[in-house]
Amino acid sequence: MCSWWVMVSKVQIRSQFDLMNELTVRLVEELKECDYSKAEYYRLPDISSLDENIVPESIITEKISGDIAHRAILNSFTDIYKKEGLSSRVLKRHPGLLVIKNANKEALNNRIAQVNKAKADFKACIVAIDNNDARFEAVHNAMPNLITLAAYRKIHCESDSPFSVRFTWMHKHATKTLTKKMALEMLDKSAGYRNPRMIDQQKWQSLVAQEQLRVASLGEKEKLRIRRPTRVSPQVNVRYTAQNRYHVSAALPFILINPEPDVKLGILPDYQKPEAHPRKREYDFLVDRLYLEQVER
Repeated sequence: MCSWWVMVSKVQIRSQFDLMNELTVRLVEELKECDYSKAEYYRLPDISSLDENIVPESIITEKISGDIAHRAILNSFTDIYKKEGLSSRVLKRHPGLLVIKNANKEALNNRIAQVNKAKADFKACIVAIDNNDARFEAVHNAMPNLITLAAYRKIHCESDSPFSVRFTWMHKHATKTLTKKMALEMLDKSAGYRNPRMIDQQKWQSLVAQEQLRVASLGEKEKLRIRRPTRVSPQVNVRYTAQNRYHVSAALPFILINPEPDVKLGILPDYQKPEAHPRKREYDFLVDRLYLEQVER
């Protein structure tokens, strides 16, 4: 199954992984040597492989501070491997805040940028392999039990002192734009699959045929998109002014470098699924199971 091209890619992947690992370990060692004024880490419930399809209505956060939080924060940057009994599809998140003081700002920023570039290059090596089976084999033969999405995670930091750094929970959507032709090709593949949720394969193929008819009836230039809801995730909101603000993922702890003492720092609250708003838009999907919809013009 391994072609010469794939074998070369395995070597490239392992080499890039080793570089990413080495730079990450260096960053962790350098962070250990930095003075810090605050370390807060929010321990979230583990998700077992048996519960990975259950969407939680609430999430309880356990806040820890000080030296214990500092160790948890540093350990989180190398948490990229599967653990027995835990889900590898629903990744463990590590929200936290490490406030560094009296650091060499330029050196620390450069190190974090090096790590993030190595992560991006590692991802590029992997996605360059077109065939899914070959990609899986190349990755998991070279790095057994690696969770690639965990390895890809960018480390976010800020060294320009903002007005505030706060946490929140965010509902996001994974969005992909399609042409009519691409959507029909996707449905053609679906027709050949066996759906384990449906006992009657004939009913499954009949369902897909109806979906194909709905898409085929559209104009050739119609724009479509898949807008799939994703799990709620912790985010960091960084604010300078009402107009100058941004948010980033809190899948890894946020590093704040040499801030002014008056920066307002927030905490990550427990999550509670909000009740549906009475005016919330009801989506009319062309294909419900794929979250496929027409793009409004």
